[in-house]
Amino acid sequence: MINLERIGVHLPQGYLFNDISLQINRGDKIGLVGKNGAGKSTMLKLIAGTNAPSEGKIHMPKDCEVGFLTQDIRINTEQTVFDYLNKSNSELTRLKSRIDAINEELVQRQDYESESYLGLLDELSELNDEFTIREGFLWEEKITSTLKGLGFQDEELHRSLSTFSGGWKMRAELAKILVNAPDVILLDEPTNHLDIISISWLENYLKTFSGAVIVISHDRLFLDNVTKRTLEISKGKVLDFAYAYSKYKELRAEELERLAGAKKQQDKEIKHTEELINKFRAKKNKAAFAQSLIKKLEKTERIEVDSDEVVGMKISFPLSVQPGKWVLEMENMGKSFGDKLLFKNVNLTVGRGEKIALLGANGMGKSTLLKRIMGTLDGDGDVVYGHNVNITYFAQDQAESLDTNKTVFETVDETAKGEIRKSLRSVLGAFLFRGEDVDKKVAVLSGGERTRLALCQLLLSPSNFLILDEPTNHLDIQSKEVLKSALQNYEGTFIVVSHDREFLHDLTNRIWDIEDQSLKIHHFGVKDFLKRKMDLINPKPVEQKKPQKVEAVSENKLSYEEEKELKRRKNKLQNQMNRSEERINELEALIAEQDEVIANLNYDNKEEAEKVLGKYHELKEELDQQMTLWEEATEGLMEMDS
Repeated sequence: MINLERIGVHLPQGYLFNDISLQINRGDKIGLVGKNGAGKSTMLKLIAGTNAPSEGKIHMPKDCEVGFLTQDIRINTEQTVFDYLNKSNSELTRLKSRIDAINEELVQRQDYESESYLGLLDELSELNDEFTIREGFLWEEKITSTLKGLGFQDEELHRSLSTFSGGWKMRAELAKILVNAPDVILLDEPTNHLDIISISWLENYLKTFSGAVIVISHDRLFLDNVTKRTLEISKGKVLDFAYAYSKYKELRAEELERLAGAKKQQDKEIKHTEELINKFRAKKNKAAFAQSLIKKLEKTERIEVDSDEVVGMKISFPLSVQPGKWVLEMENMGKSFGDKLLFKNVNLTVGRGEKIALLGANGMGKSTLLKRIMGTLDGDGDVVYGHNVNITYFAQDQAESLDTNKTVFETVDETAKGEIRKSLRSVLGAFLFRGEDVDKKVAVLSGGERTRLALCQLLLSPSNFLILDEPTNHLDIQSKEVLKSALQNYEGTFIVVSHDREFLHDLTNRIWDIEDQSLKIHHFGVKDFLKRKMDLINPKPVEQKKPQKVEAVSENKLSYEEEKELKRRKNKLQNQMNRSEERINELEALIAEQDEVIANLNYDNKEEAEKVLGKYHELKEELDQQMTLWEEATEGLMEMDS
């Protein structure tokens, strides 16, 4: 479908990449990866046609439509969110406008037999057919479902887009691309401003999309779930792997190991050749031989190995002091902004060593809850810290508090304590500050670089309670792995907000979910949490069981034995329904009691914690079983009475 023929991009400092030839086919799902600055965004701009290559050509069919989501979206419009999408398809807008105009004209005219009137009817029929083929009659429904899938609420669809933040404008732009279903979708970090539920929805959408998708993302799970091919830009070349990210990473590691061995051998041979040249170039009878060696050396294609400096790096958060049995208590805590209530009546005790993921859709109050815990926002109720609690807080705007007059190295050097000071440059390297970068002033860093530096500084700050609000933003996959490993080994307590499912997997032992203006606690993993959420958004169609055919006969045609059997079956179903109702009430009361127990559970006593959580899961499973029995009994009675 799209062919890149010997593409090159030349910058003042040299080639970004050169002599790239690629083919992108319809239906390809491609992950575009590479180190920061390798040229990933530039490659998407070339394919989108917004930038031109310095060399080579890009061949694309004339009717090929490309949808391109960039990181630097600029939307200046007073249109509502819905209208922004509704008027985005010029062909559907043209068809609808003409159909409306013809219908209005037909109502006013009375020359039903005239040639021009009949001509209008023919045109209307053709327009309606084309409108149907383009799914015009489903257009508004498609817009609404897409916007809701990306997190917009009903009441927000008719708000002016100018009143939304940049992240929500990005969602609207993404929705516009999706509803128009172009032949190729190019996505540059699409998950940056999406919450964890919207990311899952987008994944499901892209899996079934029939066109080609090329995506740049630092979300490993998103790449694994969406893509089936990986292109890596490395040292000015593009490497093509017919696998999703994780499989590509395994194969790439093996390839790098082989290359390292080949490079070692080549370096040895080059060194030997250079020694021979130096030995013979001054001797007249060997000068020709030396020249032939020089030419051979010049023609040798040097093997380059793209090193992976942070692989295997282990960093640990330093623990300040051991706190008491509980570290945080919230009593009737709540927060409102004017008439907008975010949450209320939050009553929780956080035990020492708990690892908590705070989840929920954007705008539900996750950051606000953290600020209430930190005491930087007023609100209802009380927040009390436990004995010896030492909190380190990473806010989404943490980068703004950095001293712009200090260098990158000075910023972490003044924070680090103990043995970690010996590895400061390695720690900075894990967060993409390498070589001369460590001597840069904070003032010249980009927003993303400042965020990474602020997180690195937090990593080195002694504490026993971490509160992290979207710490994975602006981190590449490898840096996130370093941070995750540090958190997994952290001996203190933490609450983390993140939309990165791979990062959260096997990291936490409790989920806080802000929903319906309250804080709900779950004791299962992130994958189970998301599955339940997605089932609510997109419930699976229930397989309709064919009801048993009951002969419509009058009572006087039923024999005594048949009447007796019918009554027996009804009584059995009625008794089952009554028993299940009674047990459901008992189980719901027991589960409510267990919620109180779990809220104050001491996770230091692993055996006791597992026993309590095991009992809780048994009660939940029995409740599900009783609900199924009750539904079956109820349906059976309804069928017999129908």
